[in-house]
Amino acid sequence: MLYGRKCRASICWDQVGERVIEGPEMIEVTNEKVIVAKEKLKESRTRQKSYADKHRRSIEFQPGDRVFLEEPEAILDRHDRVIKNKTIPFVKILWRNHPEREATWETEESI
Repeated sequence: MLYGRKCRASICWDQVGERVIEGPEMIEVTNEKVIVAKEKLKESRTRQKSYADKHRRSIEFQPGDRVFLEEPEAILDRHDRVIKNKTIPFVKILWRNHPEREATWETEESI
């Protein structure tokens, strides 16, 4: 019993009748479809990259230009994350001109 009810056997889940066992043909068809899907994804990725590369431009700033700099204002919290045998220290940074809810976790090295 499961949750006070009789368990349905997996036999009940199958349809009654002849069972067709798919062989290598179905696996081959599936593999061909996967290959086609991979090729289409690769094409779209290269298309998007070429579009982004064409529209990318470098911006140069001159002294006296008004720019918005994100500067850390305070460290709100510290946290160590352990990955296998390595400990990575993280700090929660409050950025200048941002509310506290927009504070982000950054690695201590990057600050």
